[in-house]
Parts: sequence; C-alpha cells; structure tokens
Amino acid sequence: MDKIDTQGMYKIYDTWDKIAHNSYYTKHDPIDYSDIDHIVFAGMGGSGAVGDLISSILSKTNIHVSLVKGYLLPKTVDSNTLVITVSVSGNTIETLTVLDTASKKNCKLIAFSSGGKMESFCEKKRIDYRKIEKIHSPRTSFVSYVYSILGTLNSIMPISKNDIAESILEIKDISKKISSSNLSKTNPSLNLAKWMSGIPLIYYPGGLQAAAVRFKSSLQENAKSHAIIEDVIEASHNGVVAWERPSEVKPILLKGRNDYVKTKERWEIIKEYFEKNGIDFKEIESTRGSILTKLVGLIYLLDYASIYHSVLNGVDPTPVHAIDFIKKRL
Repeated sequence: MDKIDTQGMYKIYDTWDKIAHNSYYTKHDPIDYSDIDHIVFAGMGGSGAVGDLISSILSKTNIHVSLVKGYLLPKTVDSNTLVITVSVSGNTIETLTVLDTASKKNCKLIAFSSGGKMESFCEKKRIDYRKIEKIHSPRTSFVSYVYSILGTLNSIMPISKNDIAESILEIKDISKKISSSNLSKTNPSLNLAKWMSGIPLIYYPGGLQAAAVRFKSSLQENAKSHAIIEDVIEASHNGVVAWERPSEVKPILLKGRNDYVKTKERWEIIKEYFEKNGIDFKEIESTRGSILTKLVGLIYLLDYASIYHSVLNGVDPTPVHAIDFIKKRL
C-alpha cells in the first residue's frame, strides 16, 4: 500500500469515522434561513459529490433540489432559493462563476471551501462563508464537507440528528471491515477490487444514484479506469441489449436494502438474464438505516474498493494529471 499509494490516501480513509464525527460535532456557526423551498447546490468533482448526496437525502421532502455541475444557475432561482456553493480548493472556476451570478440575485447564499478565491470573494461581498479544511484532496475530504455542511445547515435540512449519528456509527462499523488493518478475505472492498476487471458497469436504483456517480468518479480518479453507470430501470429498456454481444464490461449491481418492490423484481430478472447467459456479475447491497446511512456506507465501501483496485494494478491513486492539464488552460 505504501509503495504504490505514495501520498497515503488510504490512511485518510482509515480515519473517515473520526473525521465524520469531528466534522459534525465540532461547534458550528449555524445558519437559519426561513421560507426555503428550493436549494441549488453547485460544485464539481469531489465537491459536487456532496451535492449528489444531499440531493438524494432531500428527494423525499418538499424542498426541490437543483444540482449545478457547470457555470449556469437555474432560471427558477428566487427569494425562496438557497444557493450553496462548494469548492474544496476554493478555486474551481465553474463554481466561482455560479457564486458570482448568485451574488447578484435575490436569493439566499452560502459558500464552503478551504480558502482560495472563494474565501476572498465572500469576504469582499459579505457573503455567508464557512472555511473547512481540505484533507489530502477534494475527494478524500468528502465526509469532512458532508458533516460540516449538515452541522451548519441542520436547521433547514429535514435530517434528524439521530440519522446523522447513525450514519457516523455505520462508517465506524464499516471501517473495521474494509480498512487497511483487515487485508483479508473478509474485506468486502478488497474482494470487489480483486474481482473488477475490464470496464465496470454500475447499475443502480434511483435512490442510490449518488453512490453510483461517486463510485464512477472514484474509479476514474483513483484507479485511472473507465467506468459506466446506468439506472437499472432505464437500462432495461435499452442498455441491456448490449449484453447480446461478448464484452469486456463487468456488471456491478448496486442494490438498496429497502428498494421499491418493483425495483427488487427488476433486479431478479436482470440476475436471471445474466446467469442464463453466463455473464459474471457482482452484487453490492447497502446497509439498513436512513438514506444518509445507506449512501455514506456505500460510498465508503466503494471508495476504498477504488483505492485497493488502483494499488492492485500498480497505480498511484492520488495524482490526476489529466485534470491538472485542463485546469492550467482555463
């Protein structure tokens, strides 16, 4: 691990439970906005994954959530909209553009970063701002930002403190199984990493989209591997036809413990098709608990699998030279 993972990314993942706990239970300067019926979450890459998670959590509430992974705010932003901009580096040009646009709108606005241009802009414009330390890299800082944001905005997000505490305990329990202290056959992340080859195709139900998107990004950034994601219901009307020809693609079924009854039926049909046609597949099922607990637990397990996969293939998970190439030219 130390030879390939030269900057010790795995060591940060070994402490995700402590990072999550400290990030939430450290005293926050809370924000209490009233009459919010629309949240716009702007962020790219590892920062954007936080928005994916929050969007999934709020999907069953009366608050509409828009995700912006680009430069443009929705036209529906108004006085009842809260715009949240997140850039771990503080220098993400797309998110800074959204922040600048939102600052000229009649909406509520708060920004989170580890400093950079975002901090300077917010100080100049007197925009609500919270500084959160970057831990190793934006993607590795995921739980730090998730739980710091939940602590800051808990009053407007209908997520109970019990659900948040449950999710942190779940991270602690999973850590015992997947961390580098258990490099054995009982480690589900390591087992998944060893099984993966070719191009992973991750099937997911609607409620677990955030975990699927995050897993795809982690495989791309950490393992430098192509990956595909598809909604299992939509794929049943198009994507499954591709399996009629031999392929180097390997299907992973990302299942929720409490998936909708018709989704459970679809999983069984898909599995039957794969088995009848000799297509090797892997099932990954969420834990029980709230949607926050399910998603954070899955993301932790799958992120660590991407690190093990990179190490097994002799790839350092930290450098992202292609991203650096693009950023230098923006």
